[in-house]
Amino acid sequence: MRALLLLLLTPLLMAQGSPRLVPDVSQRSIDIIYSFTGAQLLVFGAILYPGGRVPDSPADVVVVLKGPTESITVREKQKVAGIWVNADSARFRSAPTFYAVASSRPLDQIVDERTAAIYELGINSLQLSPTTAGTPGEAVRFENGLVDLRRRGGLYVEDARPVEISDDVLYRARIDVPARVVVGRYTAETFLIQDGRVVAAAVREIVIRKSGFERFVAAAANQHALLYGLVAVGVSLLLGWMAGALFRRG
Repeated sequence: MRALLLLLLTPLLMAQGSPRLVPDVSQRSIDIIYSFTGAQLLVFGAILYPGGRVPDSPADVVVVLKGPTESITVREKQKVAGIWVNADSARFRSAPTFYAVASSRPLDQIVDERTAAIYELGINSLQLSPTTAGTPGEAVRFENGLVDLRRRGGLYVEDARPVEISDDVLYRARIDVPARVVVGRYTAETFLIQDGRVVAAAVREIVIRKSGFERFVAAAANQHALLYGLVAVGVSLLLGWMAGALFRRG
């Protein structure tokens, strides 16, 4: 009986002996309006060690801001008879629309490749889940192409400002959110890593949404697609007619 009781209490005792993260973010929601040029998100918090005792070897902190995932097809362009045409393609089932990571030290000095792959720490460790058939080499080529496109667009960022840790307890990281991000629910994940192992993790949600006139247009396009299309065509024709009339007068 005593052995059974100790067995049942072991997980609770181990949890009490593990550090905890208490994270927060500077903004729980970001509104996109016509003048939106991007935002800066501050992820901060505290590390609570059992008994308030900081270990002899301080832990590292990694912060990941990730946007909604999407299914996307990547097409390769080839030049045929002087014309660029679509050639081979690959489809990925779960590509994040936005991914940014900040860490207290370079990632390769904090975790090994296996741990990085499990927790998707780093752009090269993202699990994009290719769905189209092909050789491993082809999948890697298209994956590298997708990552390169989003890096150049500022949507995949790994050289973010480093995580600052004060007194081995308080941490903060600043992550830039570009103007091109899609709306949806984002997650700010914080990982506490010690001796190459993730010993604690916590997450906060951020909602990025359209506001004002942009929100009205997006809602109209989604809820009344036919009417929205007719109005858009009508406005285009009206603007074209007005431009032609002004040109003839000039």
